[in-house]
Amino acid sequence: MPEQIKKSIREIPNFPKEGILFYDVTTLFADAVAFRRAIDMLVYRYIDKKPDIFVGVEARGFLLASTLAYALGTGVAVIRKPGKLPYKTYQESYELEYGTDTMEMHIDAVKSGQNVVVVDDLLATGGTLEAAAKLVERAGASVQELACIVELTFLPGRDKLAKYPVHSLVTYASEEVKK
Repeated sequence: MPEQIKKSIREIPNFPKEGILFYDVTTLFADAVAFRRAIDMLVYRYIDKKPDIFVGVEARGFLLASTLAYALGTGVAVIRKPGKLPYKTYQESYELEYGTDTMEMHIDAVKSGQNVVVVDDLLATGGTLEAAAKLVERAGASVQELACIVELTFLPGRDKLAKYPVHSLVTYASEEVKK
């Protein structure tokens, strides 16, 4: 099944800048069969783990976290770019593969003691997921797992996130474009 998921992910060279190979999961979302398989794989993973809430990282993580929360009967919260949330927030800055950024989460998005699964589309250098995990912990919740569709194993993301359990559905071991 991971191969079906991988086949539905579009690769875009030199985006968002020269030398970066971008893995576009929007094509996975558009493929009804592959998307259902990906979500089913994640639902089966978390059905017995019983997280209290899924937290989606802007923006593709919103789709994944919301779908998982609906399927498993949990709540869902979001982590967004600065200035997008209307209430008081925690803020965390981090480094990306191609620059720096900041994320925010409402101070009451998750509650102290909750078990949280943070969901994003892709793990590259680990900066985004690490920032998300820190936001969850700052609110007093526990990171049960960090989940993503794609993991780029040729980058140091998993090493950076060594203190957290990480789960990915598909991995890419190099930046080579599929033939």
